[in-house]
Amino acid sequence: MSKKVLVVGGVAGGASAAARLRRMDETAEIIMFERDEHISFANCGLPYYIGENIKERSKLLVQTPQGMQNRFKIDVRTHSEVTQVNSARKTVTVKSKEKGIYEESYDYLVLSPGAKAIKPPIPGIGSNKIFTLRNIPDTDTIKSFIDKQEVQRAVVIGGGFIGVEMAENLRERGLEVTLVEAAPHILPPFDTDMAVVVEQELENHGVKLLLNDGVKSFADQGDTIDIVLNSGMSLNADTVILAIGVTPDTGFLKDSGVKLGNKGHILVNERLETSWPGVYAVGDAIEVIDFVTKQNVTIPLAGPANKQGRIAADNIAGLASTYKGTQGTSILKVFGLTAASTGNNERSLKKLNIPYKVIYVHSASHATYYPGALPLSLKLIFNDAGYILGAQGVGSTGVDKRIDVIATVIRLNGKVADLAELELCYAPPYSSAKDPVNLAGYVAENVLAGRTETFTYDELADYDKENTLLVDVRTELEFQNGHIEGAVNIPVDKLREELNNLDRDKPILAYCQVGQRGYYASRILTQHGFNVKNMTGGYKSANAQNFRPGRVANIAAKESAANSEANSKEQYDKVLDVCGLSCPGPLMQVKASLDDMADGQILKVIASDPGFYEDIKAWCTRTNNELVDLKREHNQIVALIKKKINGN
Repeated sequence: MSKKVLVVGGVAGGASAAARLRRMDETAEIIMFERDEHISFANCGLPYYIGENIKERSKLLVQTPQGMQNRFKIDVRTHSEVTQVNSARKTVTVKSKEKGIYEESYDYLVLSPGAKAIKPPIPGIGSNKIFTLRNIPDTDTIKSFIDKQEVQRAVVIGGGFIGVEMAENLRERGLEVTLVEAAPHILPPFDTDMAVVVEQELENHGVKLLLNDGVKSFADQGDTIDIVLNSGMSLNADTVILAIGVTPDTGFLKDSGVKLGNKGHILVNERLETSWPGVYAVGDAIEVIDFVTKQNVTIPLAGPANKQGRIAADNIAGLASTYKGTQGTSILKVFGLTAASTGNNERSLKKLNIPYKVIYVHSASHATYYPGALPLSLKLIFNDAGYILGAQGVGSTGVDKRIDVIATVIRLNGKVADLAELELCYAPPYSSAKDPVNLAGYVAENVLAGRTETFTYDELADYDKENTLLVDVRTELEFQNGHIEGAVNIPVDKLREELNNLDRDKPILAYCQVGQRGYYASRILTQHGFNVKNMTGGYKSANAQNFRPGRVANIAAKESAANSEANSKEQYDKVLDVCGLSCPGPLMQVKASLDDMADGQILKVIASDPGFYEDIKAWCTRTNNELVDLKREHNQIVALIKKKINGN
């Protein structure tokens, strides 16, 4: 006897369940209900269509109702909203544009209602200039409004993935964009030390950031809209994109007998079956198990939704299948930067009182001697047993594969030792003989083995300054160009000569640029009887956290105009390419090149290390050389430096 299966909702979860079930059971009667016109679309691509990076709307449509009917023999009913579920009677009530209101019976039911955008009761939120983005109709409305109204200024409310992607895409269309976030930092999956790098990238491209500030009210002012923030600040824009989060769209299940969580999410077991036998649920509307912590969480992502649809279908077809949890592996593009994460961050682990350790690796996307190497930063979080609890990565290229590798090790219950032992593909254009993933494993292994003790920049404030010695083991040039207040400079190469001048009664806190030389210093000092800790991530991690929004966006337009003028008049006597090098390499090469040049001559420097942008400013000021021009071009920094004349 054939089964009758109803699927409520399409897109990732529902459409995957229906297609998988047909492949497993050719005899089943499968009916899919979708209240909108489109059953399967690339919702993650919506901001890029609005931003015109995706030119053709049709490319957003993954599957059509007719396509599902032809290939999978699925009865797809669009413009059909399921308004009620009666689990005891095994029926659903449908409100159809074509058939009106009717009931449909089922043997099995798959719920994939998804989530809807949160719209809190803020005064003025009903304005027709305020939009949310969840589906194709939303996309069409936003794009049409921007196109026809000749929108010039936009305010994005919310710094999650959708908010940041919308800010980027609107800015790339040439709009003046302000991003407002109520939390202290954007992107909840990332810790502050990684999120600030993305914040700086946004401001470098002219997006104004207003953090730690929420919306108090909206008010239409003719063709524009006023936005008043909780701080009292007022903004005026042509449109507002509201992206403050989502809530499960499960109101229709109120009297269904299906149990819901505190926030309305559907509760399921490992087979994705609800509290009512024969009723399954998948996608953004369900609570899942965090793969790392084993706690109930809600993580609305397309990848897990697709897998859940497949598992629910397998169980209906009689194939025992279980969902083992969600890691929250995610990634986004922000102009020239990529940010990715997997597992838990520090914030979530602290809430659960789960002990952890942290290390950072600042490496390059591939071998630095091969052209095009760009900086890449990894943060690894693990426990005393060596199990990986989470990881975050930020860089211009190569971030995705590193986080994917770590996510795979987490899924296979691997440890940091496994990262160190992984044999990953290597050739100079793609990686280094010691891949950043391997390096993260090496550093974590050293910490667990007690070969070095580490501390983070955040923890530095907890140490007694009077009874500890903060030692910067970088070169004198690096130290002079910027250092942590209170530090003394003893370059690691001269450290052995200074051992007798160090107070053995004081613990030593060492740091370098990225952590490697600090480790070398800690090994030297430890073996000579000193109590020493190395700051993981070094000065690069510390300096990144000192970024404060507001320093860049206000001058972005002026810099752009100045750079355009400079490009047309650019003159120089010598070119220095220091791409692939990280501090102090670029500055040392700049100094050496200028030493060989005549007074008044101009050196053009091309660098890939993002830190060079601020480093060269400070160096020119300190050395009295003239910084004629400084600009960002794609993933490179270009500086024109005029050698000082007679020391003036």
